Amino acid sequence: MGTPTTVDTPGGKDRRSGLILTIPLCTEQTSMEELSSTLDYLLGIPSDKCKARGFTVIVDGRKSQWNIVKTVVLMLQNVIPAEVSLVCVVKPDEFWDKKVTHFCFWKEKDRLGFEVILVSANKLTRYIEPCQLTDEFGGSLVYDHIDWVNKRLVFEKFTKESTSLLDELVVINDSEKSSQLDKERPPDCNFLPSLDPETVLQTGHELLSELQQRRFNGAEGGGVAWSPMDDELLAQPQVMKLLDSLREQYTKYQEVCRQRSKRSQLEDIQTKVMQVVNWLEGPGTEQLRTQWGIGDSIRASQALQQKHEEIESQHSEWFAVYVELNQQIAALLSAGDEEDLVELKGFQQQLSDVCYRQASQLESRQNVLQSAHEFHGTAQDLSQQLDGLLGMLCADVAPADGAAIQQTLKHLEEKLKSVEGALVGLREKGQVLMDQMSNQTSWSYGKDVPIDNKDNVDHIQGVMEDMQLRKQRCEDMVDVRRLKMLQMVQLFKCEEDASQAVEWLGELLDALLKTHIRLGDDSQETKVLLEKHKKFVDVAQSTYDYGRQLLQATVVLCQSLRCSTRSSGDTLPRLNRVWKQFTVTTEERVHRLEMACSFHTAAEKVLVQASPDQGDLPVEVEQETYEEVETVGKALLDRLTVPVIFPDGSEQYFGSPGDMASSAEHIRDKMKNANGALITACLVPDQFVLSSQILWPLA
Repeated sequence: MGTPTTVDTPGGKDRRSGLILTIPLCTEQTSMEELSSTLDYLLGIPSDKCKARGFTVIVDGRKSQWNIVKTVVLMLQNVIPAEVSLVCVVKPDEFWDKKVTHFCFWKEKDRLGFEVILVSANKLTRYIEPCQLTDEFGGSLVYDHIDWVNKRLVFEKFTKESTSLLDELVVINDSEKSSQLDKERPPDCNFLPSLDPETVLQTGHELLSELQQRRFNGAEGGGVAWSPMDDELLAQPQVMKLLDSLREQYTKYQEVCRQRSKRSQLEDIQTKVMQVVNWLEGPGTEQLRTQWGIGDSIRASQALQQKHEEIESQHSEWFAVYVELNQQIAALLSAGDEEDLVELKGFQQQLSDVCYRQASQLESRQNVLQSAHEFHGTAQDLSQQLDGLLGMLCADVAPADGAAIQQTLKHLEEKLKSVEGALVGLREKGQVLMDQMSNQTSWSYGKDVPIDNKDNVDHIQGVMEDMQLRKQRCEDMVDVRRLKMLQMVQLFKCEEDASQAVEWLGELLDALLKTHIRLGDDSQETKVLLEKHKKFVDVAQSTYDYGRQLLQATVVLCQSLRCSTRSSGDTLPRLNRVWKQFTVTTEERVHRLEMACSFHTAAEKVLVQASPDQGDLPVEVEQETYEEVETVGKALLDRLTVPVIFPDGSEQYFGSPGDMASSAEHIRDKMKNANGALITACLVPDQFVLSSQILWPLA
């Protein structure tokens, strides 16, 4: 095969306004087959009107041989005989035989059907205007063959793609229109154009823009000049027509796609809605229907809560789909057609009803489980409190004193009060739980299904009754323990008071020994002291009797409490010992006061009888009176020096030695006064008969 020959249509015109074809030949062998195909292609480009004006063909043979030129000219007669009006063969200056060549074309003129002339390049302007010739033939026509070929390729690509795309869009649009008329016929949603309409349109617009720029701006911008043949060779009107048709069909196709998308969205929404509804009314409801227990302990209720959380987690995934679907439906409702509103609202209502109903059941179940957890927690706390209270009640009570008993009793009361409060709280929580369960219903495939909560209710009531019985038993034991502890408080109080009585009695004994030492200055005062002493003894007697009664009460309380007699080993012996000491001491005190009273009475009687105020004649003083003063006085003085001897052999003196010396001095003084009165009486005439025993030395 020879070297391809380039055939140009630079856009120039001859003087008949026919197009000029340029066939440049080279020195190498030219492929006539390729040349024929190229001519056929180029001749198919111009319009029929342009073809009717004929063609002028310039065969550039300056670089070729004569036989090749001749072959090309003869080929033109076979390819385009009717369209060719003139063939100008550009010859080299001196290589061809002018006679031979001229004779040969002249002989073939009638057979060829067109005129063939041999002309040199510098004389070609005789037949064609210079402005219609390119610079290689001495003309001024600007022509870029590469640019023309590129534009032509773009045009042909656009023409081919746009024509194919138009056919496809027409088929798609017509199919969609038919499916709308025939509702039972499903549309062919899988039929899509093989080319991207946006890309093809963009290519056409760029091509059209380039053509328009070549026409209006090419010469001024220094680019390729525009010639009148450009519109025909590049077919700008054809591009515009294809773009208009393509835009029209593409607009219809976009509407078809919108309708398809809308139908697809509706079908997708319907599918997802039914998936959500079927799962919630089927497996979701079945999960809830089989989970209606409340457990019998905190651990069991926690396990149920964990299981419920797993169920909620599964529901949350479907609720997320519901939220997404609801948003999609809302968006379609705001921008949808009237014919879609009813269907969309139906989907939305169905979905909302099922989801809200299921969410309500989940929430109700969660509330029941929460209440059950609180109920079992309260029951467990109450049970622990009852166990603790029972442990306190069963433990032995060995308090150290009444304050400890009071503290223990207070602690018991607080425990019992706490138990009562916990039981009230348990009843309240149990009632709330039963109310919640009574309001529960299950929803299975669109129907209300009642729930049998009898076992749960029986369990709740059983727990509350059991706690009530345990609390009642503890209350009874608290009553017994309270009575026992009150008795112990009373026991401690009696022992404490008995000890106090012993202390009081000891204090009375101590006061008797230390402060009750005066014997009186005269008989009258001594009598007063005797009366006071009797009262003092009465107080001591009452204290002793009170102590005895308290100790007797402790014996009774100890017997009631079944404990050993606490006072028998300590308090009672101390009380008896102090009382015996007090009794001995008070007897001694009475004896001394009585002796003092006798002494003062006898002494006062002596003083009165010996007094000169009795008259001129003194009264005879009885011997027994003076003897009594002497005897009683000495006995009393001796008594003051003798200690009180207690039953246990211990001794104790009244008052201090100084106190006793003062009392003895007072007695001696009074004895001296009586003796002095007797001496005075002895100075009178022998009217007195004095006993030698009464008159003692005055020293």
